[in-house]
Amino acid sequence: MKKKYEGVIVLDMRGKEEAIDDMISGIGREIEETGAKLEQIDQLGKKEFAYNARHMAEGFYVNYMFEAAAGELNEVREKLKANDQVVMQHYQKLKV
Repeated sequence: MKKKYEGVIVLDMRGKEEAIDDMISGIGREIEETGAKLEQIDQLGKKEFAYNARHMAEGFYVNYMFEAAAGELNEVREKLKANDQVVMQHYQKLKV
C-alpha cells in the first residue's frame, strides 16, 4: 500500500549554483525511478547550517512530496545516500 511522504533533501551546491534546477529535477527522477510517484517539489532555498557539517556552511533545501510503498521509500533513501550531491535527507509520513 502506498502512502504519502514528505522528504526534505539538502543539496551541496558549492560551485554548482547555476545548475541547481538540474540537480533538483535529477533527484526527482531518481525518486521516480524507484516506483514512487512524485507529486510536488518546493524549493526552500539556501540556508546556513547551525554548525559546520562536513566542512559546509550552507546547503540548498528542497521539499519533495511523493507517494510510495515502504520498500520504495527504503530504495529512495539508499539511492540518494549514494548521490554525492545529497548532504542530508529526512522523510516523514503525511497524515491524509
